[in-house]
Amino acid sequence: MGIAAALVWLLLTGCDEERTERPREGKTDVNAIVRTDFGKTPDGQTAQLFTLVNQNGMRMKLTDYGGIVVSLEVPDRNGTLADVVLGYDRLDGYLENNPYFGCLVGRYGNRIARGRFTLAGKEYTLAINNPPNALHGGLKGFDKVLWTARPMETRDGPAVELTYTSKDGEEGYPGNLKVTAVYTLTHRNELKLEYAATTDRETVVNLTHHSYFNLKGAGEGDILGHEMMLNASRFTPVDAHLIPTGELRPVKGTPFDFTRPTAIGARIDRQDEQLIFGKGYDHNWVLDKKAG
Repeated sequence: MGIAAALVWLLLTGCDEERTERPREGKTDVNAIVRTDFGKTPDGQTAQLFTLVNQNGMRMKLTDYGGIVVSLEVPDRNGTLADVVLGYDRLDGYLENNPYFGCLVGRYGNRIARGRFTLAGKEYTLAINNPPNALHGGLKGFDKVLWTARPMETRDGPAVELTYTSKDGEEGYPGNLKVTAVYTLTHRNELKLEYAATTDRETVVNLTHHSYFNLKGAGEGDILGHEMMLNASRFTPVDAHLIPTGELRPVKGTPFDFTRPTAIGARIDRQDEQLIFGKGYDHNWVLDKKAG
């Protein structure tokens, strides 16, 4: 792999290191956090773009609209920077299209069958935005709202804390839900993303991040040659509408076996029902417990 120096940590944990708030305007030097206007939201608010640079020159651009990682420039083995995530240069690109590029997803990532769920004996109805199901939080999920941003410097590296409160009944979900997401660009060339959420009543929540990675860099071809390895001996088959069937199926002998390093494209063209349903890989893998 060309971009071995960049690791992505998606940690569902709180933040425990000391942070100080030091937003910077207009700086371009290493370790700076630069804040600029990124465009207008449909309701006329101004979205901000934050550029974070660590002490090695690795660079990330993040917007408070949807918590989107707009670009992530990481060094290859020779120190050459390449942008390894898909994104648009302007906010309009995200408003005109809906690919969920690089965004925070919530309240509930993935699909809820028929847009209905029952909790504590009560049925809740959601918008059907991916017929016949609800997808990624609804018509206006967390990817389409303006978050409150707080730039920070930490011992690990520059960071931005985003907060958003989803009100009771928003998109059909119960309870007021306060969400915090902290993006840190560490001096070890890691992008670390930490989530925390609190609610005042029983609800459902399934937060995730939706970047599309290409470790070759922008304009350098597809990812079918990327090798992937997963410590997962089972996966969740889906129906024709991408709803898990409830089965935990062994990966052995299927195109879903990545227990050893395997190119993503090695088996993607097989005539397999699950690959047909997902139009490739659009499934969950069940991670095995660590040995010992």
